[in-house]
Amino acid sequence: MDLKDYIRSIPDYPKKGILFRDITTLIENEKAFTNCIDAIVEKSKSFNFDKVAAIESRGFVFASAVSYLVKKPFIMLRKKNKLPAETHSIDFELEYGTATIEVHKDSIKKKNNVLIIDDLIATGGTAEAAAKLVSISEGSVAGFIFVINLFDLGGCNNLRKQNYKVENLIEFPGH
Repeated sequence: MDLKDYIRSIPDYPKKGILFRDITTLIENEKAFTNCIDAIVEKSKSFNFDKVAAIESRGFVFASAVSYLVKKPFIMLRKKNKLPAETHSIDFELEYGTATIEVHKDSIKKKNNVLIIDDLIATGGTAEAAAKLVSISEGSVAGFIFVINLFDLGGCNNLRKQNYKVENLIEFPGH
């Protein structure tokens, strides 16, 4: 099954010049979604990890299913002011603005190896922020798995240059 066939492309969203890769068409198809989760689980076997983390919000869809199947705890990396307990916070740049993500201070323990899963990587700013959150929590990043890599925007390459292990299922150009 070619998962690319289940990704809808929407021009000029969320702003002019961006070609948005919409995963809702993939997750709405039970065969495509199952195939996608199975492929992520298969790729996860090459990582040494204790916990699965995901970046809000679309990453939650994939990582929670993977977490369940691999029987590892699931950690939510959320937008600012969405977590009720004490948090670590990181501000970062997006392709079209700035943002903040947070993690509960007690979610990642010292020396936990954390596999970070997200739906898409573009320039890698969000992924780098997620890695910093794991680091400030005294954990280690086991690596990253993305459903979609926008290869010409360089995010996966940037992470690899920082010595992170990175996998993805499918690739599209970013523009």
